[in-house]
Amino acid sequence: MGEAKVVKKKSFFKGLKGEFKKIIWPDRTTLAKQTVTVLFVSLVVGAIITVIDLLFQAGVGYIY
Repeated sequence: MGEAKVVKKKSFFKGLKGEFKKIIWPDRTTLAKQTVTVLFVSLVVGAIITVIDLLFQAGVGYIY
């Protein structure tokens, strides 16, 4: 019949080390640009949510 193949598993840490080698780390310039972009978008979205919340508060306050 069929013979069972014995598969030796890698240790967890060897696999982790191999995965870390595959990571492409961004350089300082790219990291700075992406950080500024994330902060800017977060502030804009926060401002939009604040305006919508104030409008809802005014609307509910007007109704009651």
